[in-house]
Amino acid sequence: MSEIKNRYDFMLVFDVKDGNPNGDPDAGNLPRVDAETGQGLVTDVCLKRKVRNYIQLTKGAEAGYDIYVKEKAILSRLQAKAFKQLGIEVGQEATKVLPNEYAERLEDLTMCEGLSIREDEDNQKWLVVAPDADKKEVRKWLKETITTKKDPLSKFIVDLLKDAKPRKATAAESEQGKKLMCETYFDIRAFGAVMSLKTANCGQVRGPVQLTFARSIDPIVTLEHSITRMAVATEAEAEKQGGDNRTMGRKNTVPYGLYVAYGFVSPALANQTGFSEEDLGELWKALAGMFDQDHSAARGLMATEKLIVFKHATALGNAPSHKLFDRVQIVRNADVAVPRSFKDYTVVIDKSSLPAGVEVIEMQ
Repeated sequence: MSEIKNRYDFMLVFDVKDGNPNGDPDAGNLPRVDAETGQGLVTDVCLKRKVRNYIQLTKGAEAGYDIYVKEKAILSRLQAKAFKQLGIEVGQEATKVLPNEYAERLEDLTMCEGLSIREDEDNQKWLVVAPDADKKEVRKWLKETITTKKDPLSKFIVDLLKDAKPRKATAAESEQGKKLMCETYFDIRAFGAVMSLKTANCGQVRGPVQLTFARSIDPIVTLEHSITRMAVATEAEAEKQGGDNRTMGRKNTVPYGLYVAYGFVSPALANQTGFSEEDLGELWKALAGMFDQDHSAARGLMATEKLIVFKHATALGNAPSHKLFDRVQIVRNADVAVPRSFKDYTVVIDKSSLPAGVEVIEMQ
């Protein structure tokens, strides 16, 4: 793997047609909008999610390109797995023979994280409490699933919880865990992660790749559409509607919006996490192609229109980022009143009198 020796600043220009690029869950999933300017917003978290999905799809099967923050992942388990690979004990688990009647009841339930059932060679079942089990969460789970404290199964589990002994990782062990996590997961190497736990503690990683919120060039209009499904989900709904069987819903879209996000790559942080030139190449591919692998009716038509990279000759950089970004002007064409396409804009990059040591690369 080649070490990154140059600083990079980049601009990601993308658009949306008749879709919702990033809904706000606190506002009924309406497209995010700057209340003062009316410009549309897309969070950095949303953009990084798309990069993660692209890498998982295209490189996920390769060693070193797994994704840490992915759908339904339980992050503590991934860190515990890393410690296990390193041969580092995170504490002492608690085990107890599980009576058949208890086993039958537990097998019908979704087990709380930290609890599991293990079967030995003699087909005897054991209840296992992991050393890093969150005891508060286990008790909460018991309250929700086994409603009475007097239930002997509840007492059986609570008594076993007391025998699980977590052990705090040493500083050296945490560093080993952090190193392995960076080697294993692309998104940790790129974006960093907070991996501070009581037991399998891998600390914090500051990522070399940072993104800003994306902001639309012009104010956007958000539309709300009523939609109808010619079916219902349950018998009760059908009876209520007298057989009409329709389901009403709503959908929010932006007719058109052209957005710009800014990004930065730090060689110093890249060398700390192991983010390499090869990883950087995969990042450029992801930024250029991530929307093509993420189509949905809700998001409409989204596409990367421009990826403009400023490469510096040195690790510290040869010019301030904001002054380089100011060299890129995106202006709506004079004869366009209401933009509905990227062609309604003109992108001009001022390449004259560039600061010494700065190269402009148009990747899209």
